Amino acid sequence: MSRVLNNVPRVAIFLAGVAAAAITLPRRAERGGLDLAATDALKRSLADLEARLQAREAADAGHFAQIEVRLEEHSAKLKEVPSTAQIVAAMEQLLTRTMASLDDRLTTQAHSIEVLKSTVSQTDSLLERVLESLDSLQSLTDTVDLAEDPLRNRSTV
Repeated sequence: MSRVLNNVPRVAIFLAGVAAAAITLPRRAERGGLDLAATDALKRSLADLEARLQAREAADAGHFAQIEVRLEEHSAKLKEVPSTAQIVAAMEQLLTRTMASLDDRLTTQAHSIEVLKSTVSQTDSLLERVLESLDSLQSLTDTVDLAEDPLRNRSTV
């Protein structure tokens, strides 16, 4: 497309030269220059060239219109895309919420561990007292059994 735009000034200069030649040809013909057939051929060639140039300009205008429509579509799509600052803010907010949730869960787990330690300590203490009570009962029953057993207290005859 840029190649076409680069060639437009050259074509315009060429057409200006052809137009100048067409204007000066009748004067030369009057002076004994070119004949009328050559002048007519040159005019037809100039008209054909101008028609092709106009057709090319119309085609280029159509292409430019399509490009402008696409540019407007892309511009509308770009407006819908969030900016970098918005994306960063959303990520920070998400990260903050995630970290707060993690902190809450860790705090809850730490509290549960402390409660478990306390419960285990209490259970150990109670179990120790139960075992001590059982030992004291066992030793008490052993002494009572020895004292009350008449068969054991009798001497062997």
